[in-house]
Amino acid sequence: MLQISQLNLQLGNKVLFTNANATIYPGHKIGIIGANGCGKSTLFSVIRGELGSDNGDVNYPKNWQLAWVKQETPNVDMSAIEYVIDGDVKYRQLQAQLKIAEENNDGNQIGHLHNELENINAYTIHARAGELLNGLGFDALAQQKPVTSFSGGWRMRLNLAQALMIDSDCLLLDEPTNHLDLDAVIWLEKWLKRYSGTMLLISHDRDFIDNICQGILHVEQQSLNSYTGNYSNFERQRSEKLSQQQATFEKQQAEIKHIQSFIDRFKAQATKAKQAQSRVKMLERMEVIAPAHIDSQFHFEFPPAKQLPNPIMKMEKVSAGYGDTTILSDIHLNLVPGSRIGLLGRNGAGKSTFIKTIALSQPPISGELEHSKHLKLGYFSQHQLDRLHPGQTPVQHLTMLNPAMTEQEARNFLGGFGFNGDQALDKIDQFSGGEKARLVLALIIFEKPNLLLLDEPTNHLDIEMRQALTLALQGFEGAMILISHDRHLLKSSCDELYLVDNGCVQPFDGDLEDYHAWLLTEALKEAAASQPTESKEHSATAKKEQKRLEAELRKKISPLKKQTDKLEKQQEKLETRLQEIESLMADTELYTDKNKPQLNKLLTEQASIKSELETIELEWFEFEEQIELIRSEFSTN
Repeated sequence: MLQISQLNLQLGNKVLFTNANATIYPGHKIGIIGANGCGKSTLFSVIRGELGSDNGDVNYPKNWQLAWVKQETPNVDMSAIEYVIDGDVKYRQLQAQLKIAEENNDGNQIGHLHNELENINAYTIHARAGELLNGLGFDALAQQKPVTSFSGGWRMRLNLAQALMIDSDCLLLDEPTNHLDLDAVIWLEKWLKRYSGTMLLISHDRDFIDNICQGILHVEQQSLNSYTGNYSNFERQRSEKLSQQQATFEKQQAEIKHIQSFIDRFKAQATKAKQAQSRVKMLERMEVIAPAHIDSQFHFEFPPAKQLPNPIMKMEKVSAGYGDTTILSDIHLNLVPGSRIGLLGRNGAGKSTFIKTIALSQPPISGELEHSKHLKLGYFSQHQLDRLHPGQTPVQHLTMLNPAMTEQEARNFLGGFGFNGDQALDKIDQFSGGEKARLVLALIIFEKPNLLLLDEPTNHLDIEMRQALTLALQGFEGAMILISHDRHLLKSSCDELYLVDNGCVQPFDGDLEDYHAWLLTEALKEAAASQPTESKEHSATAKKEQKRLEAELRKKISPLKKQTDKLEKQQEKLETRLQEIESLMADTELYTDKNKPQLNKLLTEQASIKSELETIELEWFEFEEQIELIRSEFSTN
């Protein structure tokens, strides 16, 4: 197991850990969460031995092989697949030894090395590396391209594939989904579920954590706090903890107020001086419980747009692409206030092309694209982070949009996006990717758009900021089109899903689970298409069999899906009541003697609901496992 004991660490003037402790058992998958800058990535550096602690120990078995994603990619001309295979150091060592043995014509050594290679499944290594690369979005042609030909985001995918290639006992993943699209996230999630080693995962994607991890390590107040279950369970447990802490705090504050009142009244009276003094000492001894800061540091919303034209934008028979290359054809779309569309589609299908065409950052090849004359566009994409003005501060960026705004007004607005105190006056040159993304979102929201085009807005954003953005989008009155690998954001913000595939943009009939099934079906079709050409008769039979399998898959999953939907509704109803109970229990008046019967009644109901929730969760997990098993069986058949 991995044991962190009494860890103390300070970097510069910032104390990150004070007597922090944690135990991670073999084979457990643990999500590590916490605010940006709290020390999550630094903890990984300590575990890897790259950074020493001021005090304390980090111990794990000496024979453990650790794996992690490198942050730098060398400029090498080797192919992508060979670069990924470099992750298997043992294979490369045996390969080098075999070459020497063959040069020396050492038959015994050659035989021994071939046996060693067979023991590590070396003869399937290219197939395994190809599977990893294919899952992360590299087709067969891309796998043979040199590493130097790929951009930064794709190089990070190569580094991820190389880390997964290592036969590791412990895998350290720091924001692995940042450079992935939804398809690759779904594939990676399935791969990590099958991973048998110990895993520590830093991620701000709550659905990703939910579906993989069975424990949470929360970095807070320089400590490591362990919680059982996935992220949703963590939220409930922490909410209960903070609610109880808040109630205790308020009760204690009332007690302190009462004692202080006694001191103030009687400290000047000789007959009461001793009692007053004893109460002063009581206050000094009393451990003051910190109030529970449940609220996030991010507080913002979309102000009402000045105008909400109807329609905001129309597309009729539009073709989109680059120059003479058509990527999408015959697009029909009518965006009105309240349209909330999530775009689905495999990598390279044309989602970003579609967004750029609507934004007119690239003109349509043909067809009619009509914007309302009252259109106010808010367009977020990763390349816009580079369009911020170096050498300027967040306040200066905001006052460029409204020169009449005072510095204090600008700072008040920016405070809702986490730019507090002097940070609003810091030059952006040293800002992290997350800070730049928050600033771009702040500038977009400030301009009161009536059409939002969001292309992966959550990259580099932490969970608190993602949640704040989700809540803000729910109150947005205009039209929105969203591309995101964050399934929680898609589910919470979008009413419609559109699929971009095979040169078309069409409404998708289903939810994200259905999209997952669609991806599996398409993978089956492509695998069948890659087989040697068969006779027409056999091909027709194969197609018929494929359709039968698809129908069978839907039929098998349908009753299970109905059960999970039913359980989710029950869970939602119980959680709503649980929140109501906990809100009532936060009232300090409830803890007086006269209200004891009501308190006991609430406590009984609270315990009953928690027990029922646990039962429902177990049932839900069982159904989900059955669904996943059925899908896995169909994908391998």
